[in-house]
Amino acid sequence: MIHQDTIKVTRTKESKLSAVDWNNLPFGKVFSDHMLIMDFKEGVWQEPEIMPFGPLSMHPATSVIHYGQSIFEGLKAYRMDNGEVAIFRPDMNAKRFSESCVRMCMPVISESVFIELTRKLVEIESEWIPKKEGYSLYLRPFLFGIDEYIGIKPSDTYRFMIFACPVGAYYNEPVNVRIEEFYTRASVGGVGRAKTAGNYAAALYPAKLGQQQGYHQLIWTDGKTHEYIEESGTMNVMFVIDGKLITPSEESDTILRGITKRSVVEVAQLWGMPVEERKVSVAEVVQAHREGRLTEAFGAGTAATIAHIAKIGYRGEDLILPPIESRTFSQKVHAYLDDVKTGKAEDTLGWLYCI
Repeated sequence: MIHQDTIKVTRTKESKLSAVDWNNLPFGKVFSDHMLIMDFKEGVWQEPEIMPFGPLSMHPATSVIHYGQSIFEGLKAYRMDNGEVAIFRPDMNAKRFSESCVRMCMPVISESVFIELTRKLVEIESEWIPKKEGYSLYLRPFLFGIDEYIGIKPSDTYRFMIFACPVGAYYNEPVNVRIEEFYTRASVGGVGRAKTAGNYAAALYPAKLGQQQGYHQLIWTDGKTHEYIEESGTMNVMFVIDGKLITPSEESDTILRGITKRSVVEVAQLWGMPVEERKVSVAEVVQAHREGRLTEAFGAGTAATIAHIAKIGYRGEDLILPPIESRTFSQKVHAYLDDVKTGKAEDTLGWLYCI
């Protein structure tokens, strides 16, 4: 078990804090002063170290470059109203990271170690957590193979890292999405449930085609028939139809188990709202829209929290959804999640990990 006292810390000699424009934070482009590194070699994890943020030196044959053995997570730390710092549901990220390790033939980092390393970096970088409402410190833990070897096999050596970015809103406006019926994000038996880099690389081209048509993201459908909805871009997707919250089931190994989605589902159940996690067909959603029964649609993810969907493109037609101001559930749940994260609302479900 790694304890904070065993983590070597080398602090930067010159902080970049004073150079940050806190009123203009592009998502994922401003980085804090430090990063954490922990290597795996000779079958065991080495001692972790926090050091000044900076570039990495890599051998041209480093295995991750050639064979894509890489996974990552995304979570956030918040400045609470009372001045304390809290990380939102890191236990769920730790569990998902562990599952991704297994699927990608990588050494598992125990959930307790994952949480402690994340906590320690947040403690060191606490001054980088924005004080502005709606802002947070985005944390990116990731793991990749570092064998200097050309040959298709799981790497024997790995590097685990965490860095941090102060961020504002991921989307500044409601998003337009298009239902994708040709390209596939993930197939049964593939790595769709793992948060692995290759999933995102494979999605770039079809997403680019959608953007050229005026859509921010795609709604992915199943790889076999394209009849069933799976995810929306880099988020889970959720609908309110006939007053019920409906979202694709995570039982399939093609859908990433979303932490924000799970939080939305748990809040809805807490509030007594009917929730259905099941297969959701494209035809069902389109028909519900035509009959006026689809009142809300939104993406749920760490970066955006809740991303309201303004319209859904389907076979050359745009399905326009009701105005954002009329969407009672998604607006309410978004506000509630923000309030819990910042201490304005009581954390009755035990989601916050306070530093």
